Amino acid sequence: MIKSSFSLQRSNTILYCHHWIETVHFYKRNICLPVAFENDWFVEFQLTDTSFLSIANSARATISAVQGQGVTLTWEVADLEKAKEYLELQGIPTTQIQRKWGALVFYCTDPEGHRLEFWTKENEKRSSLDE
Repeated sequence: MIKSSFSLQRSNTILYCHHWIETVHFYKRNICLPVAFENDWFVEFQLTDTSFLSIANSARATISAVQGQGVTLTWEVADLEKAKEYLELQGIPTTQIQRKWGALVFYCTDPEGHRLEFWTKENEKRSSLDE
């Protein structure tokens, strides 16, 4: 195996959006992600110490929006059922919790159509699926 000659220090995923205002509101108000940087067409949210998610207004960018096609953001959470309940209380439709790849998962979409997968390791947090 060839070892990389560089060391990644930070990760940032940028979503280019037609529905920029609604998508920023979704991540800021519904998901409650902390804002690390923002201006009039670009908002960067901090996910972890070294991981960020940015929402860019495609009308102001040189890259077009993909309208959610081919994009899934996948986030491990400590309590899957609480995350699902919280999102539903915000009026965000979610799927049923299901088992996939040794994890419990559910999905929702942001206003631009990007799919969000929330998951937890199946053996660490049992679910009401087992009751």
